[in-house]
Amino acid sequence: MKPDSGSKQQVTRRYLLAGQVIAPPALPPGLYVVATPIGNLRDVTLRALEILAAADLIACEDTRISRRLLDHFGIKTRMIRYDDHSAALARPRILEALAARAAVALISDAGTPLVSDPGYKLVRAAQEAGYAVSGAPGASAVLMALAVAGLPTDRFLFDGFLPAKSGQRRTRIAELAGIPATLVLFETGPRLAAALADLAAAFGPRDAAVCRELTKLHEEVRRGDLVVLAQAYAQAPEPRGEIVLVVAPPEAAAATADADAADAMLRDALTRGTVKDAVAEVAALSGLTRRDVYRRALALKQEGRDGTA
Repeated sequence: MKPDSGSKQQVTRRYLLAGQVIAPPALPPGLYVVATPIGNLRDVTLRALEILAAADLIACEDTRISRRLLDHFGIKTRMIRYDDHSAALARPRILEALAARAAVALISDAGTPLVSDPGYKLVRAAQEAGYAVSGAPGASAVLMALAVAGLPTDRFLFDGFLPAKSGQRRTRIAELAGIPATLVLFETGPRLAAALADLAAAFGPRDAAVCRELTKLHEEVRRGDLVVLAQAYAQAPEPRGEIVLVVAPPEAAAATADADAADAMLRDALTRGTVKDAVAEVAALSGLTRRDVYRRALALKQEGRDGTA
């Protein structure tokens, strides 16, 4: 599979932006892992447009879905389907194109490739064959949900979709219960109420957020504890669209995260003023008691004197 040549190649290497026709810079051969919008097409990056327009081939999960993005920006690059069902046949063809010194872009239906899709097998195969692999970062439903949920972000675990069958789902939730990190999960509308009920039964009233249709017209972020959210969605009509669940870590982990954040603030405040001033500042910002902050301040100063900080 070789890239097209001649005048046809020149015509297709362009994209439209704000009504202007733009010719992208030449793209060196290799595999490019390119993030695409998760909803709002205006979230696409300029670099993503340049790569998609300049590439010889685009590997995507569903050509019909990707065509909407490409048509919106006037990109005519040839596409090949690459998903769970077609990967075994498509991967050798893509590697053949890379062997012919083509530039190939890998995209998913939405967001950053390799997150809950088979792209990692292609990346690994390309790397093992010695082809250049690079990335163009951009939108990610995982990170977007984490950012708007209002829950601890210092440590998180993305666990994809919970199992569809109730018994397997409860087993998996039990395995996740003690993990000292915020959990980020994908879910579907038909399974959301059951998943929330199982999470509430296992975790109790942990804080959580249901993030639906992020960046789209009907975006919704609903926050509350798992028990309240489970009750609400059990009584509500089945929600539509893409859904991300964000669940707070166990209380002990959350307390550790708060203490770590307070220590970081204390170290900064101690460089600017006295212990008394630093304690007052951090106590006001963190919500911790002055007594606890004062103890941490003394410990940090001692660590500094001992050279262990």
